Amino acid sequence: MCNRAFWQIVFVLAAMNLAESLAAQNHQHATDTVEHAGAVHFATSCRPDVASEFDRAVTLLHSFEFRESIRSFDAVLAADSTCAMAQWGIALSRWTNPMSSGQRTAAILEPGRQAASRATRLGAAATDRERDYIAAVNQLYADYEHRDQRSRVVAYEQAMAVLAAQQPADTEAQIFHAIGLVAAALPTDKTYANQLKAGKILEALWAKQPNHPGLAHYIIHTYDYPALAAQAMAAANRYAAIAPTAAHALHMPSHTFTRIGLWQKSVNTNLRSIKVAVHDSEIAEALHASDYAVYAYLQMRRDDAAHRVLTGLPTLSARFDPNAITGAAPGAAGVFALAAIPARYALERGQWAEAAVLRSHTTAYPYADALTYYARALGASQTNNLPVAHASVDSLTAIRERLIVSGDAYWAEQAAIQRLSAQAWIDLAEGRRDDALTHMREAATKEDLTEKGAITPGPLAPARELLGTMYLQLGRPADALAEYQQTLTKEPNRFRALHGAMLSATAAGDRPLASKYAAQIVKLTGSGAYTRR
Repeated sequence: MCNRAFWQIVFVLAAMNLAESLAAQNHQHATDTVEHAGAVHFATSCRPDVASEFDRAVTLLHSFEFRESIRSFDAVLAADSTCAMAQWGIALSRWTNPMSSGQRTAAILEPGRQAASRATRLGAAATDRERDYIAAVNQLYADYEHRDQRSRVVAYEQAMAVLAAQQPADTEAQIFHAIGLVAAALPTDKTYANQLKAGKILEALWAKQPNHPGLAHYIIHTYDYPALAAQAMAAANRYAAIAPTAAHALHMPSHTFTRIGLWQKSVNTNLRSIKVAVHDSEIAEALHASDYAVYAYLQMRRDDAAHRVLTGLPTLSARFDPNAITGAAPGAAGVFALAAIPARYALERGQWAEAAVLRSHTTAYPYADALTYYARALGASQTNNLPVAHASVDSLTAIRERLIVSGDAYWAEQAAIQRLSAQAWIDLAEGRRDDALTHMREAATKEDLTEKGAITPGPLAPARELLGTMYLQLGRPADALAEYQQTLTKEPNRFRALHGAMLSATAAGDRPLASKYAAQIVKLTGSGAYTRR
């Protein structure tokens, strides 16, 4: 089926107001998800007749199908109201994606805390092992009004470490501890100590349980870093086959494909994910997969395909509730995608005038709002619309302060990087070359010390790529080439970095190297025409 026909089908479905029909379809698909979601067994002291439903719920939880896992745990409670572990499962499901570094809102946290508290009350009749699971999940919510999110995540990981050590035969304890290690890892730790420890645990278990969805899933997350991504290829190629009716299982391989620069594979798996997510009304997941698909399309210079996704956003947005718990992607991921996709579409094509007039929004997620101001600042400085550029930098400054006050250190640092990059291009437009390079180098150094969040396929404009572009504009092609090459080690197969490297090598008089990059671009895009700015 051609891409145009596919998107027509998806968006016609999205626009249809057939509530009863969709509900029936969703019920049928929920059944299919269990039948084709892998094999999981989680022993509990709950009544024996709820064991299969409990396993179903945990299976869904491992693929981050949170809405359906909550429904399944509720079904367990309907049959056995004393099952403390069902409340544990609801509490963990309501935490949603553990890889999401964004701050949870009270609307998400309070129902989760209530479920954890109910689990504690019921836990008096549970086993010691089960009470340890319940105590661990309580750490995610404990005193969330006053304790920062990172300290709670670390406390959860440490509690799961104790449980895993005490229960070495409990496969599920080992798995939940492993993903806790990854969630608690500092983005500035370039030794990847937590990730490597988690990977060792997960890979050993996966060799014994190849159809366990959590193992393949979490291996992809564990190695979702440039230096480690190749180690996730087996899991990326396998996970969608383990759970082919889970939207997130179809999307997750694209995390690895993006890290390695396999753009067509990323597009293929994300289109499948979008179709399932729309079918199941998991709109945040559909938006998240759309962001990854657009990023991949733009690297291959398939701008028309990216534009079709962009024009479909209003239809998806009309069905989007950022506070709903559905699939793996939290509401924040949907809000992020709605801001990122139009910004990417303008910046990756070098359409600076388009970027300068992007419409800004104020949401509950300032780091998503920052994307628009960042793109506007870059576009406005490139088109000499300096009042808009300065105003956008002021907005980035304010957003960073909000993030600092809220305790969101990761996204505050990302806003700082964006602000420095934007200021650098204003400096250049106003003739302050030394200041421009100083700010751009500082932004690149800061970005080197962090990692991208799971919420995004990559930055709107990598700082070192922008530094290379600045050097090229200043007539320093050798310096530019070095920056583009460094970008490509972290963001392989990026079109703008390859194109910049080719132009820099040409300007530096290195024809063989320029030809090498030209050949890579032809292979990437299927075209020898270099029309983007």
